[in-house]
Amino acid sequence: MSTGRPLKVGITCYPSVGGSGVIATTLGIELANRGYEVHFISYDRPFRLPESSPRVYFHPVVINSYGLFKYPDYTLPLSVEMARVSCNHGLDVLHVHYAVPHATAAVLARCMLPVEKQPKIVTTLHGTDTTLLGNDPGYGPAIHHALLQSDAVTTVSSYLKAETRRVLNFDGPMEVIHNFFDPKTPTRSREEVRRELGVSDEILILHSSNLRPMKRIDLLLETLSRVKSREKFKVLILAGGDFSPFLDDVRRLGLEDRVIVRENVLEIEDYLQAADLALYTSESESFCLSILEAMFFECPSVSTAVGGIPEVMEDGVDGILIPFGDPSEIAVLIGVKAFCRLTTVKSAA
Repeated sequence: MSTGRPLKVGITCYPSVGGSGVIATTLGIELANRGYEVHFISYDRPFRLPESSPRVYFHPVVINSYGLFKYPDYTLPLSVEMARVSCNHGLDVLHVHYAVPHATAAVLARCMLPVEKQPKIVTTLHGTDTTLLGNDPGYGPAIHHALLQSDAVTTVSSYLKAETRRVLNFDGPMEVIHNFFDPKTPTRSREEVRRELGVSDEILILHSSNLRPMKRIDLLLETLSRVKSREKFKVLILAGGDFSPFLDDVRRLGLEDRVIVRENVLEIEDYLQAADLALYTSESESFCLSILEAMFFECPSVSTAVGGIPEVMEDGVDGILIPFGDPSEIAVLIGVKAFCRLTTVKSAA
């Protein structure tokens, strides 16, 4: 696409804490830094989007609750706002993260506009729009149609690309573009952060996620309760949401003195540099950005080898891949292998 000027890009993502929103926001900010004009369109300001940034604009979608509808509708007002912003600001591209409802809304928005004002649509699939909703007969056909109508489709892993072909029977072109991490400089030293957390000579195990069911926080906590190691350790959970539903499990498993929770952290780099080991017990993952974030700070991960995770980390090099399953088996692997691996990595560094 050649316009003779910097492109004007609309970005729609889920604004809450999660890998897709982080990637979309970081991408938009970097595009603006390179001279592009970027317009975020969503029901709320994305979690990591600054209040003020050159060439970056935010357009809120107003959702009304009418008694006519049993459930509030988001797709239609989103499509109307996409069309309005595209028309008023001359958008060249709508980059939507997640097929539902964002790609479907983008397709509808484009239909509302005259041909000369219709933007191109780039759809990035992040996971559950394929692996979960793609299998749902109430969503699958709409997702398939949105992909067919998109001008470009990308996935965050080869695993997700293969799943999209299998689940949705989509045979159109797809490009794999792995997620990235653009770290900020920590605002505090490792020692300062560990003091804040009350961690001295213990090994600090990190888990960072949005706490959705596929992250299997229940398995994470059960595993930690069964770790048998001579090493002392504490667990820092960077929760992208409300951790309170898991507090009963923390108490039941006797982890009150080990688990430290910080919710909705913006300066994640401060805590990444303070960790010694990361642990992920997910049942399904299309990529797992958290592993990449930890990797940047030389923090090895122990993770279930599911979905696209083996594309992020190499077993025995960046950490340890373990089979998804029984927490006792995972705990043994952590106790026997992970702490040995940690010692090797730290001594090599």
